[in-house]
Amino acid sequence: MTVYLAAFVLGLVIGVPVAFSLGLASVVYLLVNDQWQLMIGFPQKMIAGIDNFVLLTIPFFILAGNLMNSADLTRLIVRFAQMLVGRVRGGLAVVNVLSSMLFSGVSGTATADASAIGSVMIPAMRRDGYRAEYAAALTAASSILGPLVPPSLALILYGALTSTSISSLFLAGIFPAFALCAFLIAYTLWRARVEDHPLPEPIAPSERLGLTIRALPALFLPVIIVGGIRSGVFTPTEAAAIAALYALILGVFLYRTLNGARVARAFYDTATMTAGVLLIVAVASMTSFILGIENIPRAVAAQMLQFSDQPLVLILLLNFVLIIIGLFLEPLAALVLAMPILNEIFPLLDIDPVQFGVMVVLNLMIGMITPPVGLCLFIVSAISKEPLEKVALAILPMIGVSLLVLLLVAFVPALTLTLPNLLGGQP
Repeated sequence: MTVYLAAFVLGLVIGVPVAFSLGLASVVYLLVNDQWQLMIGFPQKMIAGIDNFVLLTIPFFILAGNLMNSADLTRLIVRFAQMLVGRVRGGLAVVNVLSSMLFSGVSGTATADASAIGSVMIPAMRRDGYRAEYAAALTAASSILGPLVPPSLALILYGALTSTSISSLFLAGIFPAFALCAFLIAYTLWRARVEDHPLPEPIAPSERLGLTIRALPALFLPVIIVGGIRSGVFTPTEAAAIAALYALILGVFLYRTLNGARVARAFYDTATMTAGVLLIVAVASMTSFILGIENIPRAVAAQMLQFSDQPLVLILLLNFVLIIIGLFLEPLAALVLAMPILNEIFPLLDIDPVQFGVMVVLNLMIGMITPPVGLCLFIVSAISKEPLEKVALAILPMIGVSLLVLLLVAFVPALTLTLPNLLGGQP
């Protein structure tokens, strides 16, 4: 296994994409261990890794988000958030966080959130007198709200890998998302008082009703998704297709901001993004196969049991390990790679699978805003034109806030399980 890890790390260091680094490391492992005959099973493992009907939701939800984004809904959502916040000191920073929360119900991914909200909010905050690195860091930290709110691609993948109810996972992520949003807003208000941040421009009373009417149809998308799945009207895959159709209808007929070129671009972006996601999942399945050959999952579980057999200690230890993994791997790839180990450890933890799924996803998403390979950090750094080092330093307190919410998710079951238990069932 040392040879595999060395080949994988070398690939990352020299700039080989994660998916290809995983594949090349698997090939090197077979060559060094004289098991070249197992190569014949790799295509089967790759196909089996993505041969899951639930994974069909991924391209449809990506398409829905791309259509909404192509329809220029970002500025509308930001304006609506500004109306909700009103005139408070540091209000534009609060608008940044709230906009990410609202946009999460449209995008479902942290990177889409960071790029869409960042392109609007970072220049606006900069013009209003905020430090550019603070605006960029706040945008990145807020972006991890996306994978907690329906439609979350990470929760979908976790549900597909573990046969956990997708709708229960969607519901379970809502309260943690609100908690993280509230803590980030509290932090921005504290910073506003300390650094005397400016008051935002007010929204004219005459504009408020029209703004609300225009914004609500887009913000209704998560309600349609979760409500439809939970009521049994349609399956998660059908919900994804309906979400894409709903986004298309809104953009073409209600907002009238989608034309043929924009729709074509949304489909093209969806195809490329879906190919990237599923390639990572497929190639990571090869690594899972190698982990099985080496019996790594059971070995890791045995080592953890030697350290302690207390569920609370094991949960803390597992979160620490996942944070380290998230520092270097893209979350979806990390999720596929970690699942064989997680499946061995899970029975030892005395934790609900839905709560466990939200904990794992939030943990790995924190890696998106953590150096050295936090993708959201790179995105906001490019938008703000600030050095990555300055943005990474500015985001450290916000990472602390995110870790606090992670601990609440891990040790306060009511935070994740209240909504799924309240509505009942496992659709």
